[in-house]
Amino acid sequence: MSVLSDEYKNSIAPALKKKFNYKSVMQIPKLEKVVINVGCGDAKDNTKVIDAAITDLGKITGQKAVPCRAKKSVANFKLRTGMPIGVKVTLRGERMYEFIERLFNTALPRVRDFRGINPNAFDGRGNYAMGVKEQLIFPEIDYDKIDKVRGMDIIFVTTAKTDEEARELLTLMGAPFAR
Repeated sequence: MSVLSDEYKNSIAPALKKKFNYKSVMQIPKLEKVVINVGCGDAKDNTKVIDAAITDLGKITGQKAVPCRAKKSVANFKLRTGMPIGVKVTLRGERMYEFIERLFNTALPRVRDFRGINPNAFDGRGNYAMGVKEQLIFPEIDYDKIDKVRGMDIIFVTTAKTDEEARELLTLMGAPFAR
């Protein structure tokens, strides 16, 4: 059992209930899922790129990634419908909490010149999106074994109705927002 999931039940949820004056425990916002997406634009030329991205994401998250395919053909990009152009992983439950813990406490502090994550990257409905420029910040990735440095998008999907509620939830979970 993850420390963060226990902490949510014991201290985060009561703190949110008190701050926003919720009448019911069902109103308290919680983290629904975390989606990690890696776009591989160069996969149209080399199919091994997708396999490498799936391997990297699998090491980082502990769950097998699924390839994402192009929905439309775009002639300018030499892209056809159905070609693999990226990989994604959706984390829920214990794996999600373990990933968040590793991201906030281990990976993000390893970023060069790290001052905190952008506090304004909420979408207006309580979801938060952030980008990571390289997969090397995760300790599971061995520098010598990667073929290319890839970035990734990490989206936190919450049940919060407003950005303020979601920001408070992520802050209590340990998100290092910039001041």
